[in-house]
Amino acid sequence: MSQFWSPIVQTLTPYVPGEQPKLPGLIKLNTNENPYPPSPAVTAAMHTVTADSLRLYPDPDAAELKKTLAAYHDVQPDEIFVGNGSDEVLAFAFMALLKHSEPLLFADITYSFYPVYCKLFGIDYVEVPLNSAMEIDTADYEDRACGGIIFPNPNAPTGIPLPLAAIEALLIKQPNAVVVVDEAYVDFGGETAIPFINKYPNLLVIRTFSKSRSLAGLRVGFAMGHVKLIEALERVKNSFNSYPMDRLALAGAVASYGDEAYFQKTNAAIIDSREQMTAALEKLGFTVLPSAANFIFARHESYAAEQLAAGLRERAIIVRHFKHPRINQYLRISIGNPDECKMLIQTLTLLTSNH
Repeated sequence: MSQFWSPIVQTLTPYVPGEQPKLPGLIKLNTNENPYPPSPAVTAAMHTVTADSLRLYPDPDAAELKKTLAAYHDVQPDEIFVGNGSDEVLAFAFMALLKHSEPLLFADITYSFYPVYCKLFGIDYVEVPLNSAMEIDTADYEDRACGGIIFPNPNAPTGIPLPLAAIEALLIKQPNAVVVVDEAYVDFGGETAIPFINKYPNLLVIRTFSKSRSLAGLRVGFAMGHVKLIEALERVKNSFNSYPMDRLALAGAVASYGDEAYFQKTNAAIIDSREQMTAALEKLGFTVLPSAANFIFARHESYAAEQLAAGLRERAIIVRHFKHPRINQYLRISIGNPDECKMLIQTLTLLTSNH
């Protein structure tokens, strides 16, 4: 600690992102990055951004990107907010919509940035336990006083999706609370809540370009919801940073949505690899939770997760292991390309050969 720190800094426990080690030959399956590059249209569009234009500020309203997203998702441009990655969009949502006298509700096993934001912004929160099947049960949220509700769909790190009927029931039961659905992984097999936006003014859906669009390095995220929710996000954004999206990111993001065939092809490949990996792990004695994401969550009946993670690391494969008591016997494994998946299974076969 330092005498120069503001008091709040002393109380923070920052979010710890997945490692980004610089090791040759590493198979990196720990941060749910897409194993395929973005559409060639993305880099082509970014190359059209001239050096001269870079001396000018980007569009603070990201109007072209909002127009593109609105047309694709069948909403209006004023129902869209764009930010520097979905983590920034989430941060603005916590600040603008989720800080009230009643506590914010989210699952005990979920995206670990949520409690970090609560502590940063001084938001009271209650963690609602997943059920025995490691699922979010929306009934547990329906009759509780709260200042808001947030959950990923599919959930992270479990990968288990929620049916739309459950989300709609929650929106109906909690009409006075904002319900934030974090759809970072929805393109890999989940059902989007976007069609509910015009029916329920308390719904905010947050998306990212980092996963299914292969643009984690570009930092683009967005939210969709009622115009009054979007206005709140814009008010916070314009009190913090009027220009969160640079010209290269805006050009690349628009181009990504222009190559639907590539998007569908790479998503299908990831889903296929996920199903093959799930079957292979089950043959090795793993229990694998049903995933609709670009990762799987699995535990072995006979080997400790920490031991397996260490064994993989020794062989230049890294996966994510969490210390939380409810999930410390699970490994979260990102779906790699076919060669990476094959090497993972071969290595785990070696590590569990005595099971």
